[in-house]
Amino acid sequence: MLIRAPRDTLLTPLAAAAGIVEKRQTKPILGCFLLERSDDGLTVTATDLEAQIVVRQPLGELAGENGACAVPAKKLLDILKSLPDGAEVQLLAEENTLKVTSGRSRFTLHTLPAHDFPRLTPPAKATN
Repeated sequence: MLIRAPRDTLLTPLAAAAGIVEKRQTKPILGCFLLERSDDGLTVTATDLEAQIVVRQPLGELAGENGACAVPAKKLLDILKSLPDGAEVQLLAEENTLKVTSGRSRFTLHTLPAHDFPRLTPPAKATN
């Protein structure tokens, strides 16, 4: 999975989903964002097993392959917040890592498999 975008474009959906991420999680996956790249952009999902938030962010022209990974939410947010405004950021997910690069800055975060991320099913529609 490869994503190239301005820092603020990535920070917007992550900040919106950050409020639901467990601070003291019982499972490590609950401290993660699920990042999914598709042809229409980036989808960020966060859950605490009681509530779930899904934020979609269009990214315009995308190169590379689609994919998904679960990445530590606080660490990714802290990295993006530390970068200067308007910085171009690249996220590259390979095997069990997410490489974050911007200018001369380089970070490597360990990821968890996307298929392990818990998803809540929407409630069934009531019929009268």
